[in-house]
Amino acid sequence: MSRPNPLAVRLRLAREQAGLSQAQVAKLLGVHRPTVSEIEAGRRRVQADELNDFARIYDVSVSWLLEEDPRQDQGRAAKVELAARELAKLKQSDLDRVLNLLSSLRSSSKESKSR
Repeated sequence: MSRPNPLAVRLRLAREQAGLSQAQVAKLLGVHRPTVSEIEAGRRRVQADELNDFARIYDVSVSWLLEEDPRQDQGRAAKVELAARELAKLKQSDLDRVLNLLSSLRSSSKESKSR
């Protein structure tokens, strides 16, 4: 079984985190929706100009889209980075609430492991 294309995985993840459908992205790129589907499935290569457009639409860097770290769980690092980008958009009071929640989750996780 072949390993998923890291660029395809990141493109799909970035699109989902941006809250866009494949049809919306296709319209922004001026292509047909199946083209976006083929790219996200790793069955179609992404041209350099398309890569720049994806990065702009998803508000991520081209280097982030191309980055590959084989030591990381597939997609985990991408999810963490995109979560951080979303957190940066929150109001301070909402960010404080999320940080308190994370602290609580870590504490309960530590308690579970010590039992």
